[in-house]
Amino acid sequence: MGLLDVDHAIDQLLALARPVAEVETVPLSEAVGRVAAQRIVAPCDLPPFDCAAMDGYAIRAAGNNHSRSKRFRVVGESLAGHPARCAVSASTAVRIFTGAAVPKGADAVLLQEQCAEQRGVLTSTAPVRPAQHIRRRGHDIRSGGVLCPSGTRISAYQATWLAACGIDSVRVKRLVRVAVASTGDELAPAGAVLKPGQIYECNRFAVSTLLREKAVDVLDLGCLPDDSDAIGAALDDAAGRVDLIVTSGGVSVGDADFVKRVIEKRGEMAFWRIALKPGKPLAVGRIGDALVIGLPGNPVSAIVTYLLFVAPAVDQLAGAAPARALVLRAKIQHSVPHTPGRREYMRGALRMEDGELVVRATGDQSSNRLSTFADANCLIVIDEDATQIPTGSSVNAIPFSADAAHLLDVVDS
Repeated sequence: MGLLDVDHAIDQLLALARPVAEVETVPLSEAVGRVAAQRIVAPCDLPPFDCAAMDGYAIRAAGNNHSRSKRFRVVGESLAGHPARCAVSASTAVRIFTGAAVPKGADAVLLQEQCAEQRGVLTSTAPVRPAQHIRRRGHDIRSGGVLCPSGTRISAYQATWLAACGIDSVRVKRLVRVAVASTGDELAPAGAVLKPGQIYECNRFAVSTLLREKAVDVLDLGCLPDDSDAIGAALDDAAGRVDLIVTSGGVSVGDADFVKRVIEKRGEMAFWRIALKPGKPLAVGRIGDALVIGLPGNPVSAIVTYLLFVAPAVDQLAGAAPARALVLRAKIQHSVPHTPGRREYMRGALRMEDGELVVRATGDQSSNRLSTFADANCLIVIDEDATQIPTGSSVNAIPFSADAAHLLDVVDS
């Protein structure tokens, strides 16, 4: 079987990721990060009344000539939460504060710094237009307007908008159940005393930590030994309980690489080996109803393949549209040797310099070097057909989002 190119591999994976069907109602305080199961509409106008955008005086501007000094009798005041009870006429005004309801009869607000009040009489020469400094009812959204389309991953900002409309609970897709395991006799837990030939396990930690930003419930399968029966029993058990199984290690061609063989024996292998660096040995298939993604064992390879494959698959399983990476063009500050055949994702540092975006790799790009992620804020993409990349060439760079849990989303216009 030849190497599958990255884009086709992602497409095939997403075709296998069947969105969860079950929904539940959760308090709005627990909705951030969850996926809306139905379209959420505004139950009221926001704001629910005409209100002042600035401190000043509510007056009737229509029909008033402000080419000369104008005097108004101040007949009341309107504060936020305490509307004026009186109406405004052509010759009266109401003291008003930001956010307060505009009194009946008023159609504009005079800024307090553009007028003067003395003994209940307001004088102003400032020009004024109807609707000046007034936020109209429904200015943010009208009752029945769409606050959140179905399939939207609810952000803190959207949840705040829902709260402003008085919504206290929402219908969301249930959490995606994801089992996470690492494999390898050489792995030891953090804090343990290493035996000869052992290393500390970090891939399971990385995947589980990155998944916290997703709408998931993680089942930790721990570190599995290099034993086909043990791996098979663990994956069989998990397949009956979760929607997705993510493993690391055991998917290459070595005698102790059992995960690929277990998938083939107990389920169905969809594809294996990607034209990708780092991350060529990626196994995708099914065991029972569970989708299985076998990540490489090298830690950098595991993280890169998480970003490219696991993150969008989880989004789709959760019922959301998979995020599309924002790609920026930047000048690379050093040459890059490259052998055609595999697309390469280098860890890079992207910044502005003399008014243009520049990028450089964060050191030796070996797939075991987690230090390449420590100072990185992007992935540098080297096309599969590229050869030597000269210094100063324009390359694609994919910035990380602030939380680094997925690639920065494109905002549709």
